[in-house]
Amino acid sequence: MADSILAGKYPAKAHARRVAEYLQARGYDNAGVIYLEAQKTRLIEDNDEAMPFRQRRPFFYLSGCLLPDSYLTYDIEADSLTLFIPPIDPEEVIWSGLPMSPDEALDQYDVDQVLLTTEVNATLCSIGSAHDGKSVAFAIADQISKETKFEGFSETNLFVLKAGIESSRVVKDEYEIALLRKANDISAKAHIAAIQASKAATNEREIEAAFIATCIANGCREQSYHPIVASGEKGATLHYGNNDQELVEPASKQRKNNVLIDAGGEYRTYCADITRVFPLNGRFVAETRQIYEIVLQMQNECIAMLKDGVQWEDVHEKAHRIAIQGLLKLGILRGPENELFEKRVSVAFFPHGLGHYLGMDTHDTGGNPNYADKDTMFRYLRVRGRLPTGSVITVEPGIYFCRFIIEPFLNSEDLKKYIDINVLERYWSVGGVRIEDNIHITKEGYENLTTAPKTIEEVENLAS
Repeated sequence: MADSILAGKYPAKAHARRVAEYLQARGYDNAGVIYLEAQKTRLIEDNDEAMPFRQRRPFFYLSGCLLPDSYLTYDIEADSLTLFIPPIDPEEVIWSGLPMSPDEALDQYDVDQVLLTTEVNATLCSIGSAHDGKSVAFAIADQISKETKFEGFSETNLFVLKAGIESSRVVKDEYEIALLRKANDISAKAHIAAIQASKAATNEREIEAAFIATCIANGCREQSYHPIVASGEKGATLHYGNNDQELVEPASKQRKNNVLIDAGGEYRTYCADITRVFPLNGRFVAETRQIYEIVLQMQNECIAMLKDGVQWEDVHEKAHRIAIQGLLKLGILRGPENELFEKRVSVAFFPHGLGHYLGMDTHDTGGNPNYADKDTMFRYLRVRGRLPTGSVITVEPGIYFCRFIIEPFLNSEDLKKYIDINVLERYWSVGGVRIEDNIHITKEGYENLTTAPKTIEEVENLAS
């Protein structure tokens, strides 16, 4: 299904119209132009090779084009989307071959016309002059070439367009969901390969290599973010990135208990973001299995709440409630459940937000976080408010045993009574357990785009 959708063109024109509607809803009439630039080719310092290229997301959203050094205009009143691509550079052809032609670009991209970048200023002047100097040019600050001239426009607005694109990106269309599903399907294969590679691996980097190789082989040449491959207690570091530790404990000479892998491939700029935990010895040890069961329950019950208009803060609270109940049963926490919730004791074990929007960026736009929130349970929540139909959000609860985070609670006269130190001692070696899926919000409920195995039985079978 995803492949048949992706056989068509990326819906750039529909995205341009959506952004224009955002501008019009804020008092700007039809007389105006949206102007965006692609990322520039940049050379590595002290080297004649280009730096790794990452297309500007606003430009891609309105063009579907991955070519560097390109431009676009969208004449709002004329409903005309124009892509500008670089002309042939004879010197460059020697090394890289002929570039895409305007005719080829017109056939590939959802635009009305394709011109050369040498025609940008003349096109802008024509649009501006058509409205007797009463039209507005919308652009993004610090993303305008010094050669660009907005002649004939009454105003150049550098502030509203970025917000308009970021707001529009929250709700995905069918094509974008297909891209995200494709990224997830490839990433699921890579997660399976990583678990299987772990059986013979001696270092975290070998597991990372298996993941990345599988992504590349299946069409995700880029990663959504630097993979996290954290063995043993390193799993308690939320954004661990060294990926270079041996899988055997130096003191005991025994293989560590488990690995947390947080990794996702990027497919045509759209990201997967998946976390799994698996045993290094074929079966989870008792303590890891207990924590895994709690986290999986947190995720399953939170996902079941999802639908159009659900209040994300309510879902996040649900995750904390389940964490408290589970840790109480294990004896790690003690005291009344409501008191533990009100005192925010669960934040010692689940310090981050439940999830974030996902799209062209791993932490996608439009979440409206409030990192100044004094309530520790919500401070790092990357999405606030109600989830709309068409949004895609990660659901990634976790329980971690990080000494740096937990010890202030143990040293607090008010809070230390809620944690049983003797029971806690058995769980430090777990490190951390996080389970993360990518969820598409629908009118009736949700669709889980992530197919990577996650039940204990599935994971143990792969790891055995």
